[in-house]
Amino acid sequence: MEPIVELRNLSKTIGSKKIIKNLNLSLYPGQITGFLGPNGAGKTTTIRMMAGLMKPTSGEVWIEGQSNQTHFEETMQKMGVIVENPEMYKFMSGWKNLVHFARMHKGVDENRIREVVAQVGMEKRIHEKVSTYSLGMRQRLGLAQALLHRPKFLILDEPTNGLDPAGIREFRTYLRQIAEQDGVSVFVSSHLLSEIELMCDRIAVIQNGELIDIREMHQTTESFYYLQAEPSDALTAVLGNKVQDVTAHNKGYVLAITEAEVPSLISELVANGVAIYQIAPFKKTLEDQFLEMTGGGQIV
Repeated sequence: MEPIVELRNLSKTIGSKKIIKNLNLSLYPGQITGFLGPNGAGKTTTIRMMAGLMKPTSGEVWIEGQSNQTHFEETMQKMGVIVENPEMYKFMSGWKNLVHFARMHKGVDENRIREVVAQVGMEKRIHEKVSTYSLGMRQRLGLAQALLHRPKFLILDEPTNGLDPAGIREFRTYLRQIAEQDGVSVFVSSHLLSEIELMCDRIAVIQNGELIDIREMHQTTESFYYLQAEPSDALTAVLGNKVQDVTAHNKGYVLAITEAEVPSLISELVANGVAIYQIAPFKKTLEDQFLEMTGGGQIV
């Protein structure tokens, strides 16, 4: 599959400080990629360069085979951007806002406006003033506005900030439909790791201006089990001999073992006088993985 977006050796230096260091990343159609990193890692700077709002010191952003530096207008026509709370004209209706934004793009007629209104589920409220909309409604209108010109690439910076759980779930559903049905590549920066975990197909993690990890979500060959048992001395002696990777977790331990190894481990624990209270499959959360990757960096 050919990528829609490619970051090629993207770097940014401000003064004497190198903010972004040779970033390389490919984004594919129909895929939602989460962009994570500790405070000051360079997420916002990267997004600004991708959106053409900041010029890189070196390297390029390519969108469908064109650099956003040498073909700025063409690449911007292939991109939609939502930054936190979209700004709309509150004294106008949602429909009139979309008509206004449609004039900025070629070939966006009323039929297309009706399509995006239906796509984000706003048919019943689209002719009401934006001032009467909830935050969730304004976010949906912002998404409709970003989709008017049929972008191939969608950047979302904290898109669910301030939404209640129902609004977040609704917004997540619309994004998934857009990615899968229209083949749009979606790039999401957020500090809500639980949402990124539910929303994204993969994640890219940046730290100190460098891309430190790219991994697929919900696809892992690793097997983990959670064990709660005592006494700790006898438990430690057995685990030290049988299990290579042991991580303390709450009142128990996370073990890197396969399902086939569980019966023999239980037998040895019992033989050594260990009382087992619980042993069950364990899935590391995105928060666990993030903290492992960044060494405990703050999530913002």
